[in-house]
Amino acid sequence: MQDNIFAVPRANLGDFTFDDTVANVFPDMIKRSVPGYSNIVQAIGMFTKKHAQENTNLYDLGCSLGACTIEMRRNAPKNCKVIGIDNSNAMLKRAKDIILNYKSETPVALELADITTYPLENASVIVLNFVLQFIPMELRDNLIKKIYDALTPGGILVLSEKFAFPDERIKTALYDLHLDFKRANGYSELEIAQKRSSIENVLIPETIAKHKERLAQVGFNSMDVWFQCFNFGSFIAIK
Repeated sequence: MQDNIFAVPRANLGDFTFDDTVANVFPDMIKRSVPGYSNIVQAIGMFTKKHAQENTNLYDLGCSLGACTIEMRRNAPKNCKVIGIDNSNAMLKRAKDIILNYKSETPVALELADITTYPLENASVIVLNFVLQFIPMELRDNLIKKIYDALTPGGILVLSEKFAFPDERIKTALYDLHLDFKRANGYSELEIAQKRSSIENVLIPETIAKHKERLAQVGFNSMDVWFQCFNFGSFIAIK
């Protein structure tokens, strides 16, 4: 279904939420809004194939409609368990319907929960795919620490985010390219403006340096950006 949520003027935008309206158009929305999204999802499957360890858990935190969950399950050993967690009932209901269409001997569970309080254990792959940016700033350090503690030696975190940039010229250049990307994908100026107003107090990006600092503080010695397109990108961190 095509994303036209912001196609007509709305007097009261409110804050962006992952409700039924968003869930219905989410695949189209993210494909047209996030450059490189499909490449990242595909690569998460490849990372899983290389790094998933026998008899461990694989977590997709903030799994939305389960795109990464499906790739992780497809590439995981049969004796692993893939666990997708999201706090949006609307997204999770649709995810269950989608995942049922993919057959696999690797068990999968979908949980309606808050990822900041959900217990993690015995994990070899953990994915945060454009999720940390929606977590309140004061909870981000503890979440990344919990992820580090749950990983087995050699386990990985894949962390994808929209990036902020301290250099104003770089920030403007990449921001403008992202706007051009959305225009090229059919979004009108009204849609772009209304989406920005709706999401600006909900999605709070951080710099690459801040992400690296946080990852290092919790114990990751090996981490770096493996993918970037404009102001979106993804880290791999290895325990």
